[in-house]
Amino acid sequence: MYDKELLKGILPVIILKMLRNHGKMYGYLIMQTVKDLSGDKILIREGSLYPSLQKLKEAGFVEMETENIGKRVRHHYFLTETGKKECQEREFELRDFMETVQKLIR
Repeated sequence: MYDKELLKGILPVIILKMLRNHGKMYGYLIMQTVKDLSGDKILIREGSLYPSLQKLKEAGFVEMETENIGKRVRHHYFLTETGKKECQEREFELRDFMETVQKLIR
């Protein structure tokens, strides 16, 4: 598992990319998908995920639909058109940053 400080800056990119690749997702599914795809190396906690989702929502990149399942309420998140563009831009920026860091640590 990676240090949470390493993940802090890239968490929004991870969330945007998960929603881009998988469409509508609820919070727990985002956490599980990231955990599975990373081979248990990236574990997103609720205390990090939901504030990040809220910020992305406030920025207009993510929207939310509510579904009632019995007595439970499930919030499904999905990208807006602006969010799809933002995802692409942030992914490019992250890839460029990782290449730069790679040069520095060789």
